[in-house]
Amino acid sequence: MILVTGATGHVGSELVAQLAAGGHPLRAMTRRPQAARLPDRVEVVAGDFDDPASLDAALRGVDRVFSMSAQAVGSAAAPTHDLAFLSACRRAGVRRIVRLSVLDGGGADPRDPIARWIGEIEGAVRASGAEWTLLRPGRFMSNALAWIPMIRRGDDVQVPFATRPAASIDPADVAAVAALALTEDGHAGATHELSGPESLTPVDEIRTLGELLGRPLRAIPMSASAMRDAMLRHGMPEAVVDAATAQTESDRGTAVLPTVGRLVGRPARSFARWAEAHRDAFA
Repeated sequence: MILVTGATGHVGSELVAQLAAGGHPLRAMTRRPQAARLPDRVEVVAGDFDDPASLDAALRGVDRVFSMSAQAVGSAAAPTHDLAFLSACRRAGVRRIVRLSVLDGGGADPRDPIARWIGEIEGAVRASGAEWTLLRPGRFMSNALAWIPMIRRGDDVQVPFATRPAASIDPADVAAVAALALTEDGHAGATHELSGPESLTPVDEIRTLGELLGRPLRAIPMSASAMRDAMLRHGMPEAVVDAATAQTESDRGTAVLPTVGRLVGRPARSFARWAEAHRDAFA
C-alpha cells in the first residue's frame, strides 16, 4: 500500500492520479478528506501532522510513502511536521520513503535558515531506517496560478523578480518521477534534482499566457523591497525573508537539468503545454 501525503496539492494530486491510473493500491492523506476530489478507487483518510494518532491510523498497512508537508520554514524551532511523520513511518515499519524536497536541498550555507530547515528534514529522511529517495525540484509552473485574480481583473500582472529566469517544472513531471521511485527499484539512496525544459522569466510566462488567452497581458515588475515587505506582512520571519531574497540574486534554479527526460523517457513538459492544460483556470 502506498500513502500519498499532501494528496490535494499540485504534486500530490497529480501523483494520486498517476498511481491510480496504474492500478496501485493507494491511500491519500489530507486534513480535509470530505473536500478531496480524487479518483473513486482511492482510499482517502484524514491526517494531521500535529496529531500522531491520525498519522498512525493513516500509515496502518502502508509500506511506501510519498512525504511532503506545507509547514513554513521558521514557523517553529524545527520542522516538527516532517519529524513527526517520519517517527510515525518508523513505528509503522514503512520500507520506502520518497520525499519532496527543494532544489539543492535549500543551499549549502549552514547560516541560511532555509538550508538548515531543509537539511534537518533530509537528514531525518536518510536516518529513517527506510529506503529513501529525495526529489529536489526548483520553481513550479503552478506558481503562475497565483496570478489568476489579477488576470481576472485586467491585463496588468504585478510580479516580483519579473526578469529573473527559472527552469520551472510542471508538477505532473515531479509526480511522474515520484511514481517511478515509489513503484520501481533502482532509486534507493538517490537524490534527483529536477527542472523543466527551458529557463523563462515571469515576463516570458505572462507573454505565453497572453498569447493563449488572446489578451495583451503585461508583466508589471514589483520591486524587491515591496516583495520583502509583503512577505513580512504575511508573517514570514525576517531571517527567512532575507535568505529567500538573497537566493533570487544568484543563478540558482536557472539551469535546465536532464533528469526528467532521463528517468521518465520523454522530455519534460514546457510552460506552454502546462498553460494549455490549465487554460480554464486562467480564462
